[in-house]
Amino acid sequence: MRFQNPTFLGAVASTLLLSTSFVQGVCLHDHRRTLQAGPGSVPISNFSYIGVTGPLGWAGLSPANVKCSTANVQSPINIEHDVVPFSKTHPKLSIPNVRSAEFENLGSTVEVVINGTTIFEGKTYSLKQYHFHTPTEHLIDAQFYPMEVHFVNIASDGSILVLAALFELSLTGTNANLLVPLSAPLHAITEPGSSTTTGPLSFSDITNFFNTVPLFKYTGSLTTPPCTDGVVFLVADTFLPISPKAFLEFKSVLKFNARYVQNAPGEENLIEVAAGQLPK
Repeated sequence: MRFQNPTFLGAVASTLLLSTSFVQGVCLHDHRRTLQAGPGSVPISNFSYIGVTGPLGWAGLSPANVKCSTANVQSPINIEHDVVPFSKTHPKLSIPNVRSAEFENLGSTVEVVINGTTIFEGKTYSLKQYHFHTPTEHLIDAQFYPMEVHFVNIASDGSILVLAALFELSLTGTNANLLVPLSAPLHAITEPGSSTTTGPLSFSDITNFFNTVPLFKYTGSLTTPPCTDGVVFLVADTFLPISPKAFLEFKSVLKFNARYVQNAPGEENLIEVAAGQLPK
């Protein structure tokens, strides 16, 4: 159905044009934006993926989010094999096995808070957490997949490095070390703001994965507010397996939490493109 309410369209146009006038003065390194404390004192994101608090409205939620609607280097993107280059070097990812870890529902995603170290192109990053998106945010040759995981790393100078991998449905692959230990605690954090602790987690498989598989490399942004640009993405060209059961478990909690695909890096922000096409 085509929505033809002129008042609504005018308000949208005003919001889009106003959002381009803000000047961002700070660079935030955490992908969450606190709305309130949840039952487990976990911050709940004040943005969503639908409606007025969804990606088209992120810039209007805070002046700090201006890049969501104006920056010309944004993520996620459609990764084309003949366009996006592979990284010439592999990261050296090191994550110690743990007896337990904090597992949180931020409303916008679920994340596991862990410590680790990633060395890439001579720079050392601290691993802060990993979280999930359903469906995938990045596309590979214009195709989407069931789920994506992001390992978020931050250097002492504020640089951000994200290691990303896409999941493909599999009846045989289990991904035992990464997903199976999260199955039971996932049921304890179905409500935004809730948190729990996992059991033992082993990261040998996932560290070996990122340290060896081909990785696309490009510079983009956080895929959540404040959409900080300059983020280096390493996206695996090899899929991780996920069983239908595990996918349904994660999807039931995550719902839909993927930002729409952005223009190619360097091209005009799609929100500015859309705003420029509105009737004068």
